[in-house]
Amino acid sequence: MNQAAKPKLQHYLQFSDLSADDYAYLFMRAALIKKKFKTYEKHHSLADRTLALIFEKASTRTRVSFEAGMYQMGGSVVHLTTGDSQLGRAEPIEDSAKVISRMVDLVMIRTFGQDKIESFAEHSRVPVINGLTNEFHPCQILADIFTYIEHRGSIQGKTVAWVGDGNNMANTWLQASELLGFKVNVSTPTGYGVDQSIAGIRSSDSYQVFKDPMQACRGADLVTTDVWTSMGYEAENEARRKAFAEWRVDADMMRAAKPDALFMHCLPAHRGEEVDADVIDGPQSVVWDEAENRMHAQKALMEFLLLGRL
Repeated sequence: MNQAAKPKLQHYLQFSDLSADDYAYLFMRAALIKKKFKTYEKHHSLADRTLALIFEKASTRTRVSFEAGMYQMGGSVVHLTTGDSQLGRAEPIEDSAKVISRMVDLVMIRTFGQDKIESFAEHSRVPVINGLTNEFHPCQILADIFTYIEHRGSIQGKTVAWVGDGNNMANTWLQASELLGFKVNVSTPTGYGVDQSIAGIRSSDSYQVFKDPMQACRGADLVTTDVWTSMGYEAENEARRKAFAEWRVDADMMRAAKPDALFMHCLPAHRGEEVDADVIDGPQSVVWDEAENRMHAQKALMEFLLLGRL
């Protein structure tokens, strides 16, 4: 293996942190890494490297995908929560970052505010990865686009229908569309729309807002959604159930999309709320490939942040 020069310190805090060329490399690399995984071929490019996983928000897919992925690449994992470390106590996050980053090679954080992960990264000596914040979920969209490419080829010039909450997933889809040259049709209930300033995109050229979710799905290549109530917003659950009643992805919405349109959901899903069972469990759904691909896409990402292009 010919290793390139060690890359400069690069964090992955939101989708826009990397270039379109970087993503082309990552998707290619993820495909290679996944192929090796499927044929039981070792891929230990991160031997003797250590990943710290820091969770302030609970997780299933994020923990398993990062932990299993790091072990599969020959590395080690340290798992931390606010309950078993000083992160949940009085120590400033800057101090935690300075200490933890002297002991590991890479840090993944799943937390609430984007400001917290940015503060940690500012004082870290090693790459920091956003495993989810209230504002962004870049690793999920990385996996989603990789999944789309596997099934349908390039996403450039395609249309993604986002139906539901204008949340961290929606913000990240908007960043991805601006960077990678596709379009997002956004449909949210009134009061739950995307905020272009939070998404951090330059213009509205790459997305269009629809009041009617059926219109957003019309002619789409991919229909995707998320839970109506994200972590941290549980107090709004009943109000959200009422507001989102017309934004359940159903068979009619999928019929409005292209005949070969895919359905995605980042999981966990609530059948009968944001999506009907016959959609998420139907032939157009690729949610299980999407979930598995978190691991393969993140392996490519971790390798890239630590070693550069190989």
